[in-house]
Amino acid sequence: MTVRMSAPDRSVRPRNLDLARLRSTAGRALRALGHARSEISVSLVGDEEISELNESWRGKKGPTDVLSFSLFEGEHREYRGEMLGDIVIGLAAAQRQARERHRALDDELDRLLIHGLLHLLGHDHEVEAEGRRMRAEERRLRRETGAGRAP
Repeated sequence: MTVRMSAPDRSVRPRNLDLARLRSTAGRALRALGHARSEISVSLVGDEEISELNESWRGKKGPTDVLSFSLFEGEHREYRGEMLGDIVIGLAAAQRQARERHRALDDELDRLLIHGLLHLLGHDHEVEAEGRRMRAEERRLRRETGAGRAP
């Protein structure tokens, strides 16, 4: 299993950000999902970058907390190998949400990573029944991986 991480430079990165923990959470979640040999990339970006991606890919203005770009879809999916796709986490949004929810930043990042990973694998929450299934799977993964606190 390979988890490729990118994050802002240490000079602008929050001091309480634990990238090793996030990488470990990703590995445990991949194993729990039966994808121990798979590869993902995880990028932590600022509001400006995630806003651009959100508008380009979803047609929605402003920052969001997490975006997933799955390689299970699209015209060249048969060439993806073990790569599941890319997860982009809005670091500033994660910080805001952590404060609002009285959580540690790392707990919020774990939650967003798991949410994004499930989107890579085809889960969605646009329809209420699908949303319930996705939330149940998120809770299961948090329990199994010890990631973050369940809401």
